[in-house]
Amino acid sequence: MIQVKKLSKTYRKNTKNPVPALKDINFQIPEGDVIGIVGTSGSGKSTLLNILGGLDREYDGEVLIEQKDIKKYDQNIYRRKMVGTVFQQFNLLGTLTVLENVLVPITFGKQMPKAQSIERAKNLLSRVGLGDRMHHKPNELSGGQMQRVAIARGLIAGPRILLADEPTGNLDSKTGEEIMELLKELNKEEGMTLLIVTHDSELVESLEHKIYLRDGEVLEEKK
Repeated sequence: MIQVKKLSKTYRKNTKNPVPALKDINFQIPEGDVIGIVGTSGSGKSTLLNILGGLDREYDGEVLIEQKDIKKYDQNIYRRKMVGTVFQQFNLLGTLTVLENVLVPITFGKQMPKAQSIERAKNLLSRVGLGDRMHHKPNELSGGQMQRVAIARGLIAGPRILLADEPTGNLDSKTGEEIMELLKELNKEEGMTLLIVTHDSELVESLEHKIYLRDGEVLEEKK
């Protein structure tokens, strides 16, 4: 269960003109749910993503994961074990193979024995349709394939929550639909809560739970 209570965030780089990014927002996401966080540029969705991902701890209000304030988690443990992120720009390391890229999040965390982590990485890559691309470099892959690597990497540590930031933003519509279906299938298989952050309202039309943001506020929530 994710609980967001009176969450506000204001950027104060220039104290004369502070910029409110989130304004007293509230919502709940049941464990294992798939939810779309939808909003145009400037709506606050990126700020919300950074807070949920543990990258920004300077905010007002509360964010509870499994009834525990995320500020009370050890930050490294939270970002390694509780939450995984799929980035819009993929953020793959060009000098590493596909398999090595997937293993990056757990290389230094020692969450599981090496043999077990390699086996999980191989299984995830097979599941996302890249079982025959494990030893390729990112520059040998299509955009859709790179996004699949990013998804496998986001899941490698078995996070409770997966944050997908504009997961289809750099893809054509057909590939984007395939990625959306893959994410929903993996949500069921892995049992994690899935948050899909996007500006494309049509993209999440098939989701039962959606939150629409505008100017840092919850415009509408559909369940």
